[in-house]
Amino acid sequence: MRKACELVGGFLLFQGLIGIAHELIGWFRLMALVRFLPFLDGYELYASIGLTVVGFLVVAVAEESGKPSGKSSSGSPSGPLIPGADRARPE
Repeated sequence: MRKACELVGGFLLFQGLIGIAHELIGWFRLMALVRFLPFLDGYELYASIGLTVVGFLVVAVAEESGKPSGKSSSGSPSGPLIPGADRARPE
């Protein structure tokens, strides 16, 4: 499921960036799928920016959901955040 979310998020991010490049520079005419949606006529740049943000968020959430939480069942971290921080400082 994580890979599917990353794939969808990457596609949305890619389409958003391609749409922005098409609207600002005029390149990638056939790759920007936003321009083929008739209800977005005149709002292609805003839709592309939205696609970029949503794609980035989907990829970030998919990456975060795949990481181990690092917490034990009691809710506290499994180890010290700084290695060696639990020892007393030599004087």
